[in-house]
Amino acid sequence: MKAYVMRSYGSPAGLELADVPTPVPGDDEVLVRVRATSAQPYDWHHVRGEPRLSRLLPGTLGLRRPGIEILGADVAGEVAAVGRDVTGFAPGDGVFALVAGGGFGEYACVRAADLAPLPAALSFEQAAAVPLAAMTALLAVRDDGRVRAGLRVLVNGASGGVGTFAVQLAVAMGAEVTGVCSGRSAALVRGLGAADVVDRTAGDVTRGGRTFDVVVDTAGGHSAWAFRRILARDGTLVVVGGPAGRWVQPAGHAFGALLLNPFVSQRMTMTDVVGSGNRRANLLALTEYLDDGRVVPVIDRSYPFAELPEALRYSEEGRARGKIVVVF
Repeated sequence: MKAYVMRSYGSPAGLELADVPTPVPGDDEVLVRVRATSAQPYDWHHVRGEPRLSRLLPGTLGLRRPGIEILGADVAGEVAAVGRDVTGFAPGDGVFALVAGGGFGEYACVRAADLAPLPAALSFEQAAAVPLAAMTALLAVRDDGRVRAGLRVLVNGASGGVGTFAVQLAVAMGAEVTGVCSGRSAALVRGLGAADVVDRTAGDVTRGGRTFDVVVDTAGGHSAWAFRRILARDGTLVVVGGPAGRWVQPAGHAFGALLLNPFVSQRMTMTDVVGSGNRRANLLALTEYLDDGRVVPVIDRSYPFAELPEALRYSEEGRARGKIVVVF
């Protein structure tokens, strides 16, 4: 099969399109013919091997060389074969999943426990925009933020991949949502259901005088201490992402919030989708929102498989509104 292989850390242009053996599914795995994947910060951080601090921590970044040769965390496609212990899936079924890697190849092996049926309302292209970003948003809004009807929620980075899902999910849960984004994306964020939009280029949202019950921070730009100024006394800051950096960021941004948590009245927490369990259950929960139209994937651009490195380069610029999808 064809796959983009990462031999060493560097730029997206260094990914090698190579012929590699088609993976063989284990007893509890499903072989998926990948029809679409996405290019996102998770991937290019691995390509760069950054932040470099992460190379010292347990996980997928290797100290001197990549821990994952074939990246691609989002997979949408068709079942090609199933392991002998797998039930509930058959060749030809449409499926999607969040995986550690493998989406940048024509075939990927996925644990059956992590796989879910393709939402009926979505194409492969649309479904590929969902797993990592939407599941992150779901955990941030539903679990870490504990959002419910009537709460005032601020989503910082509302026009990004995670942000567009976070806005829609919070609205679907009955919250009054304010989105922070650039002025060019204001109409998009309002269209997703935000009651108000703050132009991040026109002022400092943490000095606006309004208070919120929950702040979901997908973009950084303000410290946890600064966000305290606009949090209700018993409010919650959920850190999802932060500014990119070679050595510490965005990890430092999240850890700073966690270190502050014991000393303040508000809750300071971080969403960790990579280490989370119940992936199929979370995908099924998202499917309910997707199939009835309460949540719709926002796709900024779609690239053909041959241009996957360019898709990663564009993602690294940080200007995409919604997701960047790669179609096979």
